[in-house]
Amino acid sequence: MRANPLPQRGDIVVGRDVRGRVLRIGSHPEHNRVVLSIWQDEARVATVRLAGADLAEVLRSLSQALVDLDEASRRDLGRAAG
Repeated sequence: MRANPLPQRGDIVVGRDVRGRVLRIGSHPEHNRVVLSIWQDEARVATVRLAGADLAEVLRSLSQALVDLDEASRRDLGRAAG
C-alpha cells in the first residue's frame, strides 16, 4: 500500500529498532477515533483504530510500561554501582 499523507492531527514516532519504521498517530475527533498505524518505509504494515473510550486504558497500560522500565533501569544502575 502506498503511503498516505501524514495525519492532519496527530504525530509520528520514529522507531529505534528497525530503520524506516514509524508509528503514525492520527486523531479523528469527528469519528471519536484515534488511529495507530505502523509503517515500514512507504508501506503500512498494521493499523489499529481505537474508540475514544478505549484511550484511557491504552494510556494506563503505556504509563505502567514506563514505570516498569524505570524500575528496571534503577535496578540495573544499583547492580552496576554495587
